[in-house]
Amino acid sequence: MAPRLYVGPQALQPGVLALPEGPARHVQVRRLQPGDALLLFDGRGAEWPARVLAMGRTVVEVEVGLPQAVDRELPWSTGLAVGMPANERMDGLVEKLAELGLGTLQPLVCERSVLRLQGERALRRQSHWQAVAVAACEQCGRTRVPQIRVPMTLQAWLGGSTGVALGQDAGSHSGQGDARWLLSPAAAPGPPVRPVKGTSVWALSGPEGGLSDDEQALARSRGFVDVGLGPRVLRADTAPLALLGWLGVGAGP
Repeated sequence: MAPRLYVGPQALQPGVLALPEGPARHVQVRRLQPGDALLLFDGRGAEWPARVLAMGRTVVEVEVGLPQAVDRELPWSTGLAVGMPANERMDGLVEKLAELGLGTLQPLVCERSVLRLQGERALRRQSHWQAVAVAACEQCGRTRVPQIRVPMTLQAWLGGSTGVALGQDAGSHSGQGDARWLLSPAAAPGPPVRPVKGTSVWALSGPEGGLSDDEQALARSRGFVDVGLGPRVLRADTAPLALLGWLGVGAGP
């Protein structure tokens, strides 16, 4: 199988292209040679067949062919706001959420959060997690890369414009009929009713220790409804994956 590479937000078009620094480095590391095939994507929903033309010390030129439409996305625009799990669990969570079809991830600092990021450190982690999402999309076949946002507090996220226009923030197709789910172990067992295709879903999930009573009340005041994922209490990095996996299995053709 030809390697798949994300070339960034620049728009691809047929013809000769000098690959950006990151994809060029991947080509060199894989020791590809002139004539070898590639698949490129720019995040707009298509794959572009290409072949290596020339390999330089820092420059790799490829010939890009005609685009091939690819649709491997969920039928809903999916956004997730999650209290960041500690240690390296967040890296794994970002990777798996990208594979499962997430559209937007908002990392949150909550009252009970162990991982508390702000300022320059938050920006560095956001950049790192965005790169993790890109690598996951290259591997799994997605042609759209989820947006990983800069961490912020739950209160700021719910109290600002995000709490009013969640559908737009999730990148919804229609901006109407948004589902807002608060993942809660106290909710009645069983998954929520799937939303209408073409609308948006925003889900809020807490950190280790869960959301406080005040945080849950604030979320409910912004239109979030409690939903359960079964009789067991799932870890902070398991609950979001269970939700996305359930959505993906039920998506249908």
